[in-house]
Amino acid sequence: MSEDVYFSEQVPFSSTQKLEQIRLFLADNELDLDSQILRFVVFYRGSDNQIIACGGVAKNIIKCVAISSEYRGTGLALKLATDLINLAYDIGYSRLFIYTKPENEFLFSQCGFFTISTAYPHLVLMENSKMRLQKYCNQLRNARKMGKKIGAIVMNANPFTLGHRYLIEQAVSQCDYVHIFLVEEDASRYAYADRLRLLKKGIGDLRTAIIHPSSSYIISRATFPAYFLKDQGLVDKCYMEIDLKLFRRYIAPTLGITHRFVGSEPFCQLTAAYNQNMHYWLEEAEMAAPLIKVVEIERKTYQGQAISASTVRKLVEQKNWQELPHFVPDSTFSFLQGLAVQTQN
Repeated sequence: MSEDVYFSEQVPFSSTQKLEQIRLFLADNELDLDSQILRFVVFYRGSDNQIIACGGVAKNIIKCVAISSEYRGTGLALKLATDLINLAYDIGYSRLFIYTKPENEFLFSQCGFFTISTAYPHLVLMENSKMRLQKYCNQLRNARKMGKKIGAIVMNANPFTLGHRYLIEQAVSQCDYVHIFLVEEDASRYAYADRLRLLKKGIGDLRTAIIHPSSSYIISRATFPAYFLKDQGLVDKCYMEIDLKLFRRYIAPTLGITHRFVGSEPFCQLTAAYNQNMHYWLEEAEMAAPLIKVVEIERKTYQGQAISASTVRKLVEQKNWQELPHFVPDSTFSFLQGLAVQTQN
């Protein structure tokens, strides 16, 4: 079997017929098809044109790597990994990440990938650089401030609301400085550039709040893979562990962060679970990194209703311009109105 002749090709996600073959092959290997993939590398057995291995590239993330059991340990895996890296480079992505099962960790280490966070025994996160994370931390270090209490907030701000403003105000009132990380991944309703601009306008008067354009090391749930973890609860658990370990081990010590602030979550069960996991991974888990105190702030309300970005998005859909000013700053309101006018035109 291992001596069979095989050949490969690249398959775009738009190739419906071949995509169905890939989906079936992934299913045989207990994986789901990830819709974020732009293009696949597929290997076929020469004797019958059956798929024996595949993997996909979703921007800077390698996903859906699968190899037929009879071809594992034959050198095909290394060939597949090399072709995937070359494909990513060809379409413009040189800074690569891969979420993979721990049993593939050694394979990708042979291709120049290094493990940066784990959720054993289910998942590892690797990147194709030994120094990139350290370089990012060195850049962050330029923004380090001295103080006994240094806070941090990670937010999506989709869009920026009076609730976000209130959370930041509370953190600023309790800390010497507060570092704010905006999730960069453009998988939200509003583009990252717009969200960043609204955040800056919304807290321009809060001089001890420091905004950091986020990075690939603040993990986006939008790009986190769910295709090889069938249990959604397990997916969520691994996401939280990977993300929070990265934050505690690398980002927080670099900036001297002692506290992380979050808003209470009355709406989204997943976000509420994330807040609970934050207490464990930042305050309790044993690892070679300082503990971080988690501070949960009760959400700002309007007429008994908690202010949230999801509520704001609904009001925009309803074109309820009378209610919106109670939920967003003037800068966000002007942006949302202007966007609505553009859409109509």
